[in-house]
Amino acid sequence: MINIFDPVSLGSVTLRNRFVRSATWEGMADSQGYVTDELIDLMRRLAEGKVGLIITGHAYVSNEGQAHHHQLAITQDQYIENLSEMTQVVHKAGGKIFLQLAHAGFRADSQLTKILPVGPTEIYEEGPQPIARALTVVEIQDLVEAFGKAARRAQRAGFDGVQVHGGHGYLFNQFLAPIFNRRADAYGGQLDQRARFLYETLQSIRNKVGSDYPVMLKINSEDYLENGFTIEEMLKVSQKLEVEGTVDAIEMSGGNSYRGLARFAPVRNGKIRPDQEAWYKASAVRYKSKISIPLILVGGIRSLDVACRLVSDQIADYISMSRPFITEPDLIQRWEAGDLNPSRCVSDTLCFKKLLEGEKLRCHVFPSKP
Repeated sequence: MINIFDPVSLGSVTLRNRFVRSATWEGMADSQGYVTDELIDLMRRLAEGKVGLIITGHAYVSNEGQAHHHQLAITQDQYIENLSEMTQVVHKAGGKIFLQLAHAGFRADSQLTKILPVGPTEIYEEGPQPIARALTVVEIQDLVEAFGKAARRAQRAGFDGVQVHGGHGYLFNQFLAPIFNRRADAYGGQLDQRARFLYETLQSIRNKVGSDYPVMLKINSEDYLENGFTIEEMLKVSQKLEVEGTVDAIEMSGGNSYRGLARFAPVRNGKIRPDQEAWYKASAVRYKSKISIPLILVGGIRSLDVACRLVSDQIADYISMSRPFITEPDLIQRWEAGDLNPSRCVSDTLCFKKLLEGEKLRCHVFPSKP
């Protein structure tokens, strides 16, 4: 019987347990994308709360890819020293930390970047003018290199690994989804062409950081969009990555908030159902039947019993949570000490709504203790 609290390896890194803090935008970097004392303190609290692996909020690797205000940046070497302050604090508290690398594509905030967003193809919404232009092949290659360099900066800053954000409607997901990718060149068309940008980026990262440095991918189980990325395509991409050997683990999520046309989780009367956990369990079962790359499962998990069953039934190798750690950074410590009550998170998404309004990350129902 697997003990979910026992140490476990992820690539070359040993984690103190199988719990992962899924990447969560904190809104706590400064206006230039540098780490702040407040963000460092949050990471310290997560590490002291015995989270096995902390994945930071998304860090943009190129200026035009910034999605949000007060988002981490890793576009230049000048960020390395600042980021290392955060990794040192986590390591001192006994934790491990990965940096999530991201590019928002056409979901970038042009008010922050001051330029028209980019994507696989032109994107139109309400008016006659596109909200994003198509990347050229040269620009795609530049981004492949930018992700590789960003991963090397993360390595130099002391991060234990990196995760590439390939889900939730960000740039790689945009390339993977036919609804957004209508290119007629080598980066569009059949799945292998739509996934080429992702494959090349992961290889670029591997070339920069070496074979022993942990590299993960976050990917959608499916988009829940008509003509979006599907479960079958997710399985094919994962199988190709298994052959290529560029990733040490895959974190499975799902959904795409484009125009409000999709949902991330089970919904009842317009609200997420807090009574249903492990939203992407069915996709995880299919994944584990075909692919040996270790699986990190996220999505509505908030109770120890569910987490333990997912691992013992070999549906997931690691358990990832986001919002439960917003309200309780010490949740794992509480469970390990014997208080087995589920997370008090009610999945009302108010934390994210307030973030979009300019506030910093916190639970607005049960504010955590300082």
